[in-house]
Amino acid sequence: MRTVPRELYPFQGKHLDVGGLRMHCLDEGQGDAVVCVHGNPTWSFYYRRLVVALRGSHRVVVPDHIGCGLSEMPGDDRYPYTLERRVDDLEELIDRLGVGDVTLVVHDWGGAIGLGWAVRHPERVRRLVILNTAAFHLPPGKRMPWQLSLVRDTPVGPLLVRGLNAFARGATHVGCTRSRMPRVVRDALCAPYDSWAARRAVLRFVQDIPLKPGEPAYDQLSRTEQGLAAFADRPVLILWGGRDFVFDHHFLAEWRRVFPGAEVHEFADCGHYVLEDAAEEIIPLVQRFLAAGRQRASDCWTG
Repeated sequence: MRTVPRELYPFQGKHLDVGGLRMHCLDEGQGDAVVCVHGNPTWSFYYRRLVVALRGSHRVVVPDHIGCGLSEMPGDDRYPYTLERRVDDLEELIDRLGVGDVTLVVHDWGGAIGLGWAVRHPERVRRLVILNTAAFHLPPGKRMPWQLSLVRDTPVGPLLVRGLNAFARGATHVGCTRSRMPRVVRDALCAPYDSWAARRAVLRFVQDIPLKPGEPAYDQLSRTEQGLAAFADRPVLILWGGRDFVFDHHFLAEWRRVFPGAEVHEFADCGHYVLEDAAEEIIPLVQRFLAAGRQRASDCWTG
């Protein structure tokens, strides 16, 4: 793996045995827990600025999924690379770390994984922060983007993703639309994915997108979708990049339907990597959202 500049990723992570594999995570600060779950093809680096901003007041936990970031990258003979196993991994990690109630922050595949864990433990979820993601099947009127279909369903996919690194590298070019992502950040996001073997998870995530019953992730995603109603009474903050060609207005409309009381901020000129595009606006919104939650809890206690 290429070296990531210390000034960009100033953390001392830890590795835990999760399901017999070495899973890396950040575990920074003390206080109420915030668990941030990344997607594909990112890693804990994506949340770096949020971690720095919150670790003075919260315990911030950010895992790298198996096959991603600084976690172990096993072959298919040692790991199934399925959504259900991802949820199992997150469950084991949270329990191993002794994390109690959480605020859950999710992006991309992190929505299906993080909320997959949440519907198993709704009593432990205090609030949700949602960034360009889904935890349900394709919304009405939305079709699978052809770029993902090319990777998921054709023999060209492995060559593009694992041979040419077109998925991880391409995402750094199209994921930010407000301004061009700096080269040093693009390189850091792609740093773990520096060989054919290291890009296995990037491809497997796309291949695991569930479109019809019988596919490996379909039932797991269905259970998550059906369980979202359990959080109708929780505070929800939605922060959305309006120029994401995958998680577009169809997905945002579905989140609004699922959580009609959510606080929603749409950044019309921002892309899929909305936390890269609009960190200066998003981080204060998250801080205020968390502070309001603490105040409500204090009011309830003193009342």
